[in-house]
Amino acid sequence: MLYRDRFEAGQVLAAKLAAYRDWPNVTVFGLARGGVPVAFEVAQALHTPFDVFIVRKLGFPGQEELAMGAVATGDVLVLNDDVVQSLRVPERLIQSAAQEEMKELKRRETLYRGGRPAPQIEGRTVILVDDGLATGTSMRAAIQALRKQNPQRIIVAVPVGASDTCAALRSEVDDLICAATPEDFVAVGVWYDDFAPTSDEQVQTLLDEAALLRDTENSHSFSSHY
Repeated sequence: MLYRDRFEAGQVLAAKLAAYRDWPNVTVFGLARGGVPVAFEVAQALHTPFDVFIVRKLGFPGQEELAMGAVATGDVLVLNDDVVQSLRVPERLIQSAAQEEMKELKRRETLYRGGRPAPQIEGRTVILVDDGLATGTSMRAAIQALRKQNPQRIIVAVPVGASDTCAALRSEVDDLICAATPEDFVAVGVWYDDFAPTSDEQVQTLLDEAALLRDTENSHSFSSHY
């Protein structure tokens, strides 16, 4: 076990990202849902805006943990070619799964933001955080979706990951921080004492808390000029 929970993992990861502290035009995004508590801690430590980025994995029927691919904000579909080809997954099955997961994605976007607009991405440095990297399918979907919105830079940061996945993703982004790459990786959850699922309510609470903290900081900054 490396981390007590996702919050502790976020604090450790934030130290690895210290070079980005107080940078202008940076936004930290947590992949929903497990990446959100990690990203919350990173954003607080770096003094940056924080939001959620939603990706939904397309699980193979009967083996839901086996990802055929993923969908992400912006109607992006990314396929795990190795799985699709080895299992000879038919196109109709992929499209059906993608449609269902896109519905859930849009529901969560509405629920989590509570009327707040999606943050500006164009021209900004985006730090994309998850609780770990196994196959990297969800992260790849997020990267492709973000690229459509013309960020200045994309940085991927995770507390733990499979070494081959981290190495493969490194060439797809401007910077990649993988705090730990254990040889006997097995799965992300193995490296957490508490890896209970993050709930919708927890995501909403952290987003609301982050928005309140930013509003308070902005208010103090404004008042200090008068």
